[in-house]
Amino acid sequence: MKYLCFLLGLSLFFYACEIKKKDASEGTGLVSANSPAPGFDLEGSDPKAIAIADEVMRAMGGRDNWDKERYFTWNFFGRRTLWWDKQSGDVRIEMHQADSTIILVNIHDEQGRVFARGEELTHSDSVAKYMKKGKSVWINDAYWLFMPFKLKDSGVTLSYIGEDTTQAGENADVLQLMFDNVGNTPQNKYRVWVDKSDKLVKQWAFYRENTSSEPDFITPWIDYNQYGSILLSGDRGERKITGIEVLDQMEAGVFNEF
Repeated sequence: MKYLCFLLGLSLFFYACEIKKKDASEGTGLVSANSPAPGFDLEGSDPKAIAIADEVMRAMGGRDNWDKERYFTWNFFGRRTLWWDKQSGDVRIEMHQADSTIILVNIHDEQGRVFARGEELTHSDSVAKYMKKGKSVWINDAYWLFMPFKLKDSGVTLSYIGEDTTQAGENADVLQLMFDNVGNTPQNKYRVWVDKSDKLVKQWAFYRENTSSEPDFITPWIDYNQYGSILLSGDRGERKITGIEVLDQMEAGVFNEF
């Protein structure tokens, strides 16, 4: 199965607020609102799809817990290992390849350092090239791991497609994500299958073009586990995201030393 690099714009921060709201599972009381990211297409999105996205957020651990978790690390399909400071935007990427490239990049300003072929690169054009590459790698790899938290992201129009079963036979509601003027490939389209019982994403489909009727591929989202205060899934069927950690603090030098 061919895995594509999804260069989508991901919002790094959500803005939480407290509202009075009735929660069907916990009764009436103060719960954290799952406010959409700035630029989310609220008017163009289906109310039912939005409600299901909020259920997904609660099932994954809740908005408050997602907002408070700061440091993450994971291994993307054995190709590379990433460390991410969600608050500052600092990312470390270690490529598992012959030249053992290390990219230190801040995804907000695309500034950082590069170590490749046994030495630090200092030429401005080379550094700039790797900064863009590092940001693109992070965008792709983070979406493969954190997508369920991004259903109400900037530039997203969320639609309710209907009921269906996953390839594993689970009953699900299907949501569709389309994008407007965000990221490097806004023409992409995704569909996600949300399990009717536990409200977790159990499958997704990727469409290279939003006009396509058939997906380029479909993969499962399975083997959810608790990391810190949130749930994450690293099993994508033929490929696995491993070494997942949610940390209280990051080791000194991770984002500025080789």
